[in-house]
Amino acid sequence: MKTFYQILANTVIANVTNMTVWFAMIFFIYLETKSVTATSIVSGIYLVMTASLGIWFGSLVDHNKKKTVMILSGVISLIIYIIGFVLYISTPAETWKDPTSVTLWILNVLLLVGVIAGNLRSIAVPTLVTILIPEEERAKANGLTGTAFGIAFLICSAISGLLVGAGGMFYVLILGIVMMILSILHLWFLVIPEKEIVHLEHQQGKVDLRGTFAVVAAIPGLMALILFATINNFLGGTFMGLMDAYGLSLVSVETWGLLFAVISCGFIVGGLFISKYGLGKNPLVAMFAANIIIWIISAVFTIQPSIILLSVGMFIYISVVPFIEAAEQTILQKVVPQERQGRVFGFAQSVEQSASPLTTFLIGPIAETFFIPFMTTGAGVGLIGSWFGTGPARGIALVFVVTGIIGLILTIVAMNTKYYKLLSDRYMKDVPETLPEGELA
Repeated sequence: MKTFYQILANTVIANVTNMTVWFAMIFFIYLETKSVTATSIVSGIYLVMTASLGIWFGSLVDHNKKKTVMILSGVISLIIYIIGFVLYISTPAETWKDPTSVTLWILNVLLLVGVIAGNLRSIAVPTLVTILIPEEERAKANGLTGTAFGIAFLICSAISGLLVGAGGMFYVLILGIVMMILSILHLWFLVIPEKEIVHLEHQQGKVDLRGTFAVVAAIPGLMALILFATINNFLGGTFMGLMDAYGLSLVSVETWGLLFAVISCGFIVGGLFISKYGLGKNPLVAMFAANIIIWIISAVFTIQPSIILLSVGMFIYISVVPFIEAAEQTILQKVVPQERQGRVFGFAQSVEQSASPLTTFLIGPIAETFFIPFMTTGAGVGLIGSWFGTGPARGIALVFVVTGIIGLILTIVAMNTKYYKLLSDRYMKDVPETLPEGELA
């Protein structure tokens, strides 16, 4: 467990770095351009790149030592942050105020690549849980992983708004460079026991999408689980595209950043609960219960223009998210052969993230062309404006309410399908079923 704790500590350092850059970039773009569409596009680009690279990242994890992959992730991010810093300090300040500026979008995409390189680590870490932790303790270990994410989220939430307010992206990139160097050095000297990497001779070094899909399809209900998560992410793209704009309509960027630091303690609360008590006998039960809670919260936490209501709702929401993540990881770690886990985790990441870009790309323009006018000068003012409130921010709030209602309905439908029982039966079996021959490396 000592090695696992060291990996978690290193993960906190790396996540603080990448998440601070990501949060700060969204804040910076919105504050400079005042464009909801611009922030939605940035979020959409992030999700497109995440979905596109997941399977390849998973293949890298399976075909190389996990430590090597995590160091590679850090080196790529470090190089990009250095390049981004040079570009930022050599560009006139007025450039960043134009949402159509080519230089602005070059910087955005460049920094996104640095942030996304961290996804290599997000795939490697759960496979290390399988290697280092006994099966009966993996749910708790996954809870600790969620706690580590929560700690990183808390730190970056507290500092990203302050750093942007103090000096745009200048201090953000300085911090990113220093922290990434520390992460790389710490990981370099950390000894991680790993077995020899095993490949099929004809598959070595290849992405092997066909073999990965065959393994996923051979496990009853696993594809349904991934598709369910995909639908959730489709709806979740709404929050990624609009939450910062909504929050910044209620409070200043400094207050919003500090508030997120408090709210992000929910990740720690949820993760610590799982690390102590686990997920119960069947993680699928915990996963569906958590989804019901988050969609109910989503439907009510913007029902009034109150920062208190938003904060309480988000805290509950974020406290429950680790249960969903830990449940899926725990299921995959048991039902998928270890030699395939990197690629299956990568496949799941790609498929699950594939729907979010569409939502995120579209939700900004949809909000600006329909929901915001609907609650500002349109029919919504007369229909619900007397109690819901009116104005651009209430238009964004209405998007969240509708999304929560749709998510709740879909969750109830999904948990009553036969696929839920199939995957439950597979997980509860002590002896795994035979998977396609020759597909395990």
